[in-house]
Amino acid sequence: MSATNVVELKLPDDTPVDLDAELKASNVQEVLDKLDRELIGLKPVKTRISEIAALLLVDRVRKKFDLSSAIPSLHMNFTGNPGTGKTTVALRMAEILHRLGYVRTGHLVSVTRDDLVGQYIGHTAPKTKEVIKKAMGGVLFIDEAYYLYKPENERDYGAESIEILLQVMENNRDDLVVILAGYKDRMDRFFSSNPGMRSRIAHHVDFPDYMPDELLGIAKLMLAQQNYRFSPEGEQAFEEYIPLRMKLEHFANARSIRNALDRARLRQAKRLFASRGRKLTRTDLITIEAEDIMLSRVFEEADKKQG
Repeated sequence: MSATNVVELKLPDDTPVDLDAELKASNVQEVLDKLDRELIGLKPVKTRISEIAALLLVDRVRKKFDLSSAIPSLHMNFTGNPGTGKTTVALRMAEILHRLGYVRTGHLVSVTRDDLVGQYIGHTAPKTKEVIKKAMGGVLFIDEAYYLYKPENERDYGAESIEILLQVMENNRDDLVVILAGYKDRMDRFFSSNPGMRSRIAHHVDFPDYMPDELLGIAKLMLAQQNYRFSPEGEQAFEEYIPLRMKLEHFANARSIRNALDRARLRQAKRLFASRGRKLTRTDLITIEAEDIMLSRVFEEADKKQG
């Protein structure tokens, strides 16, 4: 915000300000409500995002009284296992930052190491700068950010990308917010090896794994969004499926639930096609039955372990 604008917006010291009205005018509550509808559970995460939004809203009101302060550092670190909602929260955070005037456009650019680091000398800088250019005015989301740093490989160019990112994060705080994401233990090691990066991250948000009942709620929400639903027996079967799947390798929270539902829909389609001699109703087309769940290999593997 320019100095001229600050003068124009300055209010007398005794002017009362209604924060509820400010919140409504910013349309930030709309984004927070959307986040609450999109994601089951994650109460600590939602609370932290609301706190950040409150901080920025108050900061914006302070400017109206010409209470100057340094531009807050908004770079963030999202830690947690796959499928815990990190990308979705990053999208909504970009919207919040835009509506409160901290980024120009509110778009999100999501990248991994391959988008930033080159494979030969002179390749990394232009790749990283091109990504940054696309993200300017919004949020740059770097998933599995720890892969940028590979000290065991002397010929790796990730360190060059990190140096460029550090400069931009410090010098362009008013035009770009960077969100790093990944497993907590690996991100902790990454920060230990890159203190410059740690010093630029103001907000660390940990995303917990979902509980079985939350995963069931997520499944029902996902089905509803695609015009499907469980039959009572189908819901009971999926409720049994969840803890069994959680014990297997490569479990990825909501991502694994989505994959399971995709396979259930395939089995439902196969079942319906096999009974094509009869007329189908709308209820037939939208209902996932127990057999569509119970044919999963997860139950077979659970039986093998018990045997």
